[in-house]
Amino acid sequence: MGRVSPLPPPGPLRTLAYATLVNTVGAGLWLAGGALYLTRDVGLSATSVGAGLTVAGLVGLSASVPLGALADRWDPRTLRAVLQVGQAVAALAYLLVNSFPAFLAVAVPEALLAAGNLAVRAALVAAVGGPDGRVHAFATLRAVANLGITAGTALAGIALAVDTHRAYQVLIVGNAATYLLSAALLLRLPPQPVAAGERRMPGTPRRGRPLRDWRFLAVSGVSAVLSTHVTVLVLVVPLWTVDRAGAPPPVVSAVLLANTVLTVLLAVRLSRGAERAAPAARKLRRAGLVLAAATPLYAATAALPVLPAVILLLVATAVWTVGDLWHGTAGAGLAYDLAPPGAIGAYQGADGLLAGLAQALGRGLLTLLVLGGGPVGWLVLGGILAAAGLAAPALAGRAIANRRAPETRPAGVPA
Repeated sequence: MGRVSPLPPPGPLRTLAYATLVNTVGAGLWLAGGALYLTRDVGLSATSVGAGLTVAGLVGLSASVPLGALADRWDPRTLRAVLQVGQAVAALAYLLVNSFPAFLAVAVPEALLAAGNLAVRAALVAAVGGPDGRVHAFATLRAVANLGITAGTALAGIALAVDTHRAYQVLIVGNAATYLLSAALLLRLPPQPVAAGERRMPGTPRRGRPLRDWRFLAVSGVSAVLSTHVTVLVLVVPLWTVDRAGAPPPVVSAVLLANTVLTVLLAVRLSRGAERAAPAARKLRRAGLVLAAATPLYAATAALPVLPAVILLLVATAVWTVGDLWHGTAGAGLAYDLAPPGAIGAYQGADGLLAGLAQALGRGLLTLLVLGGGPVGWLVLGGILAAAGLAAPALAGRAIANRRAPETRPAGVPA
């Protein structure tokens, strides 16, 4: 494959990478074409589609912790394959949508399956990678996912160019087929053993109850604030590029392509040193500061001529991507290492729940802050990101101390 290939050497992680690649090709198909299918072919209004997806997304988050906890008790490989078969059925059900109620009836179950699948996926990555390789595996799969989504988006362009009912049907069937193929690839993995839960020590939450572990939730909360960089890049930056920086619309594609290329090239390299909570917290602080450093660069593009503004947009996006990648691996490292041994899936579900809520709320708030506030809004956003990053090490230190407290009892004192 060569040194630049994001695919890992032969083994379970490569099989998981192939399953991820296939699955994210389908995700790219639907991300690029789903909204247009629902508006142009089904006939729903853009407002109805946006409202329906928002409602479905928020309801779907409720599945994160329960299905993550199920992955702690059942082989996550098999569970994820079953969920992807369910997602294939939900994807095909969009062929039957002909009204807003029918749209909701499909979108809500699909969102429940998708949110739960993310938590199960995280548990599967932990099982395949092991304690010392799970963050590396996470970063590898993220690079592969970027390739898959890019390929799927490009393929969707064919259906969008044809813009017929049959073309949209092919797009939907193609998306469903990727779920089934990905599930078949997952079943080629060896069964993953379920981690045995250790005896609960005083002061630690019961297995599968991460929503009562306030120390973990505090760390996950600051990580969730930083996770809004996704919303900024895919929603705020494109609108800012055209409306405030005055760049032509094709520049938006160039900015997003720069992020994709850098992610593929750097995701694995920048993942090093985040396997344990303490160094991961320091990397999370670094991520917050780097993301904050990019905000004045974006802000400055509003006062520049078009060509310098485009160059600065690309530079800012490169800086933003480094912070984005550091956050991704640091957040994963913290969520993995702070979880009790028998509750990896449940804790990943809680982490995903907070990130999902932050991103759902961030769509409106960040658009209002940056596009409404202009350059000052960017600087305020930078301050929020820096503050979240700076808070991470202290909050993680408390969570680490809570985990280690039972291990430091004097000899002879019962646990």
